[in-house]
This record gives sequence, C-alpha cells and structure tokens, in this order.
Amino acid sequence: MDNSINVYLTRHRRSDQGTEGILSVPALGFSCFTLELPWRDNRPNISCIPFDTYPLGWRVSKKWQAFHVQKVPNRSYILIHAGNFAGAVKKGFKTHVQGCVLLGRRMGRIQGQRAVLVSRATVRQFNAILKGKNARIIIKELWEEKHAA
Repeated sequence: MDNSINVYLTRHRRSDQGTEGILSVPALGFSCFTLELPWRDNRPNISCIPFDTYPLGWRVSKKWQAFHVQKVPNRSYILIHAGNFAGAVKKGFKTHVQGCVLLGRRMGRIQGQRAVLVSRATVRQFNAILKGKNARIIIKELWEEKHAA
C-alpha cells in the first residue's frame, strides 16, 4: 500500500511573467502560491515541467537543501525553493529559476513584474511539514483561457 502524502500543484494562469498556481497539502493543512517558468515544451532551463505525477525526494547539496521533483522526463534537479521571479528571460523578464517551483505566501509585483512574496518563510514551512515523509506531487492545469499549445 502506498502511504505517500499527496502534494497538489494546480496551475491557473500563465504568461511570459511566469506560470502561477496553488500548491496544497490537504492532509497536512498547508497551501501556498507557486510561480514557475512559462511553458516552453519542457525545454531545460526555460520551461516549467509537464503536468503529471512525480515522486518528491529530499536533496542536499552544497547550495541547496530542498525537495526535489524526481523522474521528470528529460529534466533534472527540479527543486521546490525560495525566490520571487520566474519570467521568460528572452522576453525581458527576471527569473530566479531554471525550471524549479517557487513558493510564496501571496502573489504580487516587484518592480512591475509578477512575483511570489514571503517566499523563504513559506518554503521553510513546507519543508518542515513534509521532511522525512514520503510524498508525491500531482501537477494539474486549469488555464484561464482555452488550453492552447
């Protein structure tokens, strides 16, 4: 029997300033906002990852201690971490990610660009409630407009 905790990431808005969503862990009473790169056909370093279900693991390196979205086709080191921006650099927007998922307590703007806010504290809380547990992330998309590729 699989005893993994389900982490749901529901994407609801996309633009060149990033892909916005809600991350929730109903079993543990947690939810927050997310920001990822725009969809660019799952290309490394410039795209969010495809919607699907993936295992989560804890990754420790010299730079990071974070949850890692595992088994993403043609991708590696997809972390859930702190940051504010996830825009398309080629369109002139700032980014703090190369495919990862940013968490924040609320959405807002910094210097005119969409951003997640109160990110470090939100990531600390997420890490604390899930650390040491088996978990998987289920990514779904609910676009405001018709789903156009």
